[in-house]
Amino acid sequence: MTAEQLQSGYIFLLDKPLDWTSFQAVNKLKYKLKREFNLPKKFKIGHAGTLDPRATGLLIVCTGKFTKKISEIQDAPKEYWTEIKIGVQTESYDTEKPEILHRDFSKVTEEQVNKALEKFLGEIDQKPPVFSAIKIDGARAYNLARAGTEVEMKSRKTTIHYIKDVEINFPIVSFTVGCSKGTYIRSLAHDIGQELGVGAYLTQLRRTKIGEYCIEDATAEFLNNDYRFNTND
Repeated sequence: MTAEQLQSGYIFLLDKPLDWTSFQAVNKLKYKLKREFNLPKKFKIGHAGTLDPRATGLLIVCTGKFTKKISEIQDAPKEYWTEIKIGVQTESYDTEKPEILHRDFSKVTEEQVNKALEKFLGEIDQKPPVFSAIKIDGARAYNLARAGTEVEMKSRKTTIHYIKDVEINFPIVSFTVGCSKGTYIRSLAHDIGQELGVGAYLTQLRRTKIGEYCIEDATAEFLNNDYRFNTND
């Protein structure tokens, strides 16, 4: 890898750790590349699709002229390994906020869970979480929510292509979901809980695919002092 190659265009497949923002991960990589390859101040670099801090997994970062591919990559289908907890909710639909609204789930059966999951296949109407980066009148929804402002999120169309590898160990349910751009898995977890009538929230999320790119080809080694990079031309 050379400075000329990086500016011509590279695609890095990163395995984002828990509690890192996508912005932090890109900045970390940018710093290391600029230091090692003596790149110009205005070196182009950006990620192709935000991954929430409470999620891990595949984060694609493009450099140089390949930053023009970001929109194309963002439009590709995504795949996530997902874990939810039923019988309880949180305001953020994930582990950012504490558990609330505990409900008795003892009468929920595995058959009911599988039927509930099936109802979300295909095109669905989905409301994004209040604690999301969507802008409302110029402000991020999560900033409004954290300030105590009441926020009304509008539904949008999204598509769940498949749900597979379902494992049920009450109150935990895990599965792999393939979906279109713009799908909020936190909202999917919440909606599954509403369908079951006992509530649910997202406990773990790992992005495993974006289009043709897979987590198996990604690396987290850019966080270390002694690191190397996995790349795709």
